[in-house]
Amino acid sequence: MFLRVQSDWFIYLEIVYFIIAIAVAVRIIYDTDSISKTLSYLLLVFFVPIFGMIFYFSFGINYRKRKMYSKKLKVNDEYSNKLTKRLSDIHLNQKQQGNAVIERNSSFIKMLSSATMGDGPLLTNNKAEILENGEEFFPRLLEDLRAAKNTIHIEYYIYENNEIGKQIEEVLIQKAKEGVKVRFIYDDFGCKSIRKNIVRNLRANGIEAFAFNEIILLAFANRMNYRNHRKIVVIDGRIAYTGGINISDRYDNRKKDSNEYFWRDTHMRIEGSGAYGLQYIFLADWNFCSKQDLAFNEEYFPILENEEIGEVPLQVISSGPDSDVPSILYSVLKAIQTADKEICITTPYYIPDESLQLAIKMASLSGKKVKMILPGITDSNIVKWASESYFQELLEFGVEIYLYKKGFIHAKTFVTDSGISSIGTCNLDHRSFDLNFEVNVVVYDESFAKKMKSMFDRDCKDSIKLELHRWNKRSWKQRLKNSFIRLFSPLL
Repeated sequence: MFLRVQSDWFIYLEIVYFIIAIAVAVRIIYDTDSISKTLSYLLLVFFVPIFGMIFYFSFGINYRKRKMYSKKLKVNDEYSNKLTKRLSDIHLNQKQQGNAVIERNSSFIKMLSSATMGDGPLLTNNKAEILENGEEFFPRLLEDLRAAKNTIHIEYYIYENNEIGKQIEEVLIQKAKEGVKVRFIYDDFGCKSIRKNIVRNLRANGIEAFAFNEIILLAFANRMNYRNHRKIVVIDGRIAYTGGINISDRYDNRKKDSNEYFWRDTHMRIEGSGAYGLQYIFLADWNFCSKQDLAFNEEYFPILENEEIGEVPLQVISSGPDSDVPSILYSVLKAIQTADKEICITTPYYIPDESLQLAIKMASLSGKKVKMILPGITDSNIVKWASESYFQELLEFGVEIYLYKKGFIHAKTFVTDSGISSIGTCNLDHRSFDLNFEVNVVVYDESFAKKMKSMFDRDCKDSIKLELHRWNKRSWKQRLKNSFIRLFSPLL
């Protein structure tokens, strides 16, 4: 009798679970835009009972359609309108005429201006410098921070409590004592090592510091999922930095004791109106995470018309759960499409959606040379296996894949022979395009593009080129592992 009652309960539980699973499946189908992501979540729900549902409700809900970022969207819009008026007032587009790169990429510029908000306009009077690795970036940053006169705005995904982190902390505190207004946004997950030390010290010395998406228990998984991956510094509204380098000793190859291996990365320094785009992103993020209503102040966007800075045109573009469209993904797709003969891409994480993989294959079929540098040494085997699952078809279509062997390559860049270059924080994966808050800078300048291409060629020399006939010889176990992980690649 007891066994029969137990059996009945199991049947009831199975029926209840089946009904719930169907309801969750309907929600997944209704709420998820990507077909591949929809199928991955459905696989989890039906083949990994209970865990699959928990995973979906923790990490799968599309907050582009939810209220979580409604306040941030309002902040973005308000600042966008004010910045557009400011840019109009100071006539930043006067130097566009006669620039061959701008003229042949006018549709590219128009697309990004339409796809983005206040950070999309073409900003023309700039000096733009490429900084390789932490050993070039950190000294320049410290020098500019020490020279700040009015404001320092910093926003970082990873800031660690080590030597460079403490050096920057000391400079920020000193500048605050001198009367410079310092504001600091840190990602609560990526910067967990500084919550109880550096953040407290900054606040104790009059510096405002706020976590972006502070992680609290009830919203732990969702807040873990939507991270602020941006790296932004804006000084006095006229000098700005962004790129792949976080505040950590491991990015500085002079500190060999701190590094497990050579760390290859790319950052950039902008002096001029390009700082406005990064300033806009920072201020919108600031009002969101601080819950303040920091007014639009012309001091944050100083007039630079009469200064001889440079004439490098660029656009600052951002994307994230607060974006209407994945504008950074669009910029990569458009760059592949508009390249004349060659596009060179560097990324540490390659887990593409269907559109990106298809665009690369079509470009190669069209006779364009597509070259990609990816890590040969990785910090995530699962991501490595997922990336490898896409290599076969790329190699069959003639794409050149180089695996960087000197160390770990963390740069996120591309350069085309049409004079377009990009440096930023965005990886070529689902997480960066859909979930993370990211920022990239697109530069329209032949000289800058030549420097980017030279850097890419040097990195190729430190890489091993994959050959299709050798790749075909990998073991069946490796093929099976790649194929299995690929099923879940949209969720990584």
